Amino acid sequence: MPKISIIIPMYGVEKYLRRCLDSVLNQTFTDWTAICVDDGSPDRSGEIAEEYAARDKRFIVVHKENGGLSDARNAGMPYAKGEYIMYLDSDDFIHPQTMELAYDTIKKNKSDIASFQYDRVYRPRLMARHFLRMNTDNVVPWGIHKKYDSSKIKTYTTDDVFELATEQTHNRNNPKRKWLIKHCQVWKNLYKRTLIKDIPFIKGILFEDFPWWSAVMLKKPRVTVMPLPLYYYIPNFGGIVLSAKQLRIMQSLCTGISNAYSIYKQNADDYQMKQWQEKFLWFFVNKAFSKTKYLETDAERKAAKKNLADLYKLGLFESVPNERYELVKEILSFIGK
Repeated sequence: MPKISIIIPMYGVEKYLRRCLDSVLNQTFTDWTAICVDDGSPDRSGEIAEEYAARDKRFIVVHKENGGLSDARNAGMPYAKGEYIMYLDSDDFIHPQTMELAYDTIKKNKSDIASFQYDRVYRPRLMARHFLRMNTDNVVPWGIHKKYDSSKIKTYTTDDVFELATEQTHNRNNPKRKWLIKHCQVWKNLYKRTLIKDIPFIKGILFEDFPWWSAVMLKKPRVTVMPLPLYYYIPNFGGIVLSAKQLRIMQSLCTGISNAYSIYKQNADDYQMKQWQEKFLWFFVNKAFSKTKYLETDAERKAAKKNLADLYKLGLFESVPNERYELVKEILSFIGK
């Protein structure tokens, strides 16, 4: 059994895949398996992954019909036998010490999750170059060759994940600002397999990270944060979220909100519910409702009203914090309540 299994869903990433898989192959930590899930990709992504598997048995390739990102991640889990699980999107890549540092951190602190960061300079560089019509293919992150000494890395460990996990914007005076787990991207953490093995991603939606991460937090994991930029997130300018219709984005958000709210209503204690609502729920409700202003047809607006009305039926708007009163008032007006 490997210590780490890394799940890599693949669809239409022929251009980026070798860089992604090479970043796994070049890890200083060697006890891993990489589960490459070919989600019915129309290009050579599956063939490229098979090339790597032929050269190195640590690569495992799973071929399946197209079902979307969530479905691909779910399909990879039965093959992920490692004690710990990572996720890596196939158009992204990671620092050579990512597994080493995350594994050392999670073991040293007896944690369920080791959390790191994505490089917040690299992505804006690519965005700027794209805007200026400059080539973005061979841009190397400035910190990718930096060597870290795990014994000297400062970390912060908590048994209360809500202490650090948030979607909120915090000012620079917050003493814990550098330790915050901002946003709910699944690919910037190493997870204990037993923690997440029974939490599937919702198939067919965008922003699938939010309901999944909400369910993970509900399990009260012990989390250690190391604020190192180890993940290189590539903006896919033709990607699914950037090109998606506003209605589909809104419907995906509503599905995620409904799923997560139902789970919390059934299983969360008062503290967990309050923290989750303040730090996650209302951010996504606002994001979903904001999409309605871009809807162009009566059919789209009718569909949006139904999705928001379904949230109303769940009891989502029964207890509203003062700072969200105006938002809820607008939503209720929109759905005719």
